Amino acid sequence: MVSAPTRVLVVDDSAVVRQVLTSLLDGDPGVTVIGAASDPLFAMERMKREWPDVILLDIEMPRMDGLTFLKKIMAVRPTPVVICSTLTARGATITMDAMAAGAVGIVTKPTSGLRQFLETEGPELVRTVKAAAAGNIRHVKAATVAMTNAVRSRPTEPREPGVLRQTTESIVAIGTSTGGTQALELVLTSLPRLNAGAVVVQHMPEQFTAAFAARLDSVCRAEVSEARNGDRVLPGRILIAPGGMHMSVVRDGAQYRVRVTDGERVNRHKPSVDVLFQSVATHAGPNALGVIMTGMGDDGARGLLAMREAGARTVGQDEDSCVVYGMPRAAYELGAVEHQIT
Repeated sequence: MVSAPTRVLVVDDSAVVRQVLTSLLDGDPGVTVIGAASDPLFAMERMKREWPDVILLDIEMPRMDGLTFLKKIMAVRPTPVVICSTLTARGATITMDAMAAGAVGIVTKPTSGLRQFLETEGPELVRTVKAAAAGNIRHVKAATVAMTNAVRSRPTEPREPGVLRQTTESIVAIGTSTGGTQALELVLTSLPRLNAGAVVVQHMPEQFTAAFAARLDSVCRAEVSEARNGDRVLPGRILIAPGGMHMSVVRDGAQYRVRVTDGERVNRHKPSVDVLFQSVATHAGPNALGVIMTGMGDDGARGLLAMREAGARTVGQDEDSCVVYGMPRAAYELGAVEHQIT
C-alpha cells in the first residue's frame, strides 16, 4: 500500500522563498505543498480548510511573527513545524526560542544567493520535512527522567577496569538530531551537577549552535558553551559541537580536550555524531558513557558500537519517547545500545 504524501504548508513573507520551497518540495513524489502563505494570518485561514502534516515556517514576518504563530499552533493542535531561518545572529537566537517552543527542525536560508543555496540543500530539506512528518511531537517531553538518571549516574563503571579509569576523568558523549534540542534541554536542565565532562553533537547549521549553547547555559546548572579547539573536557562543563565543524575528543596526558576541525560531511552531517563517538571510543574507552537520542538517519550508530566495544557504557532513547526514532533505532539494531531507556 502506497502511503499518502506528506502535506506541507509553507509560510514565508518572501515570494521568492515561497516559490523555490514549493518547487523543491513538490518535486518529491512523497511530498505535496497544500498552500503557501505570506504570513501567519493567511496561513490560519488556509488551515481552516485543510490542516497540514508539516508547517515550514519563517520566523520574521509582518502582522504576526513566526514564534507567536508557532505557540498558537502548539496550544491548539500540536503539529510538526520546521523553521526556515536566515543565517544571522538574530535569526539564530529567535530560532532557538522557536525550537524550545516545539519546532522540530531548522532549514536555513542565506541573505543572498537564495535560489542556489536552497537548490543545493534541497535533498536535505526534503528529508527534514519527511522526518518531521513521521515524528511524534507529543513525545518531546517524555525523555526526561530516565535519560537524566543515566547521564547523572557515574559513567565510570566499566565492564573491565583499566588504567584509563585510574588516570583520567570521565566523559559523557551525547548525539542527537531532529527533536533533540528540546530533549537535550529537558535532560540537561534536570541535572543537579555533572560529575563528568559532557560533549554533545546536535545536528544544527553553523551560527545556530552558539545561540543554542547560550540558551542552555542560561537555564542549566552546568556551564555550557560552544566548543573551541583545545577546550578541556571538565566535570560540570558541557561542550556543544559548532555547526559546520566536526568535534572529536583527544587525550592530553591525564586530561581530555576537544579538537574542532573542518572536513567533509560524514553521514551527510557536519558535525557528525559518528566522528565524536569514534574519537571517544579511541581515547576514553571504558571511561565514557555514550548516549544516542532522537533523530533521523543513522549517524552515531557505528560510533556508539565502537564505544561499547571499547568498554564504554551505552544507552539509547527508546521509540516511545523519541520524536524521530531513527538514530537510536539504527544503533539498537546494530547492537550498539546496552540499555534502551525512556
